[in-house]
Amino acid sequence: MRDFTKLEVWRRAHRLVLDIYRATDEYPPDERFELRSQTRSAATSLPMNIAEGAGRNTRADYARFIDIAAGSTNELEYQLILSRDLGYLDRRTARGLRDETRQVRSMLTTLTKRIAPNRS
Repeated sequence: MRDFTKLEVWRRAHRLVLDIYRATDEYPPDERFELRSQTRSAATSLPMNIAEGAGRNTRADYARFIDIAAGSTNELEYQLILSRDLGYLDRRTARGLRDETRQVRSMLTTLTKRIAPNRS
């Protein structure tokens, strides 16, 4: 069993979740159960899947959860684009969150290659 809290990618993903929660706090009330909820869910999926994968017994299982987290970065990035285009996030905030999402995705890709080097 691995200590996920020692992984830099988990720490960055966790900080990203905190930033997403703060940024989505001001979404319109009618988005409370829609885009705001979905954006927060996609963001929390990142550190949750990293943590769950770290608790798996095989490298293949670990890599599968890292892949799920990486997929959630794509979902999150789109939700940030949509939020920006709807005017819920200003361009600067959206850009910063997207940049951090991309950094986390890159780190997840590197981690996958490290734990499952024979995967394509």
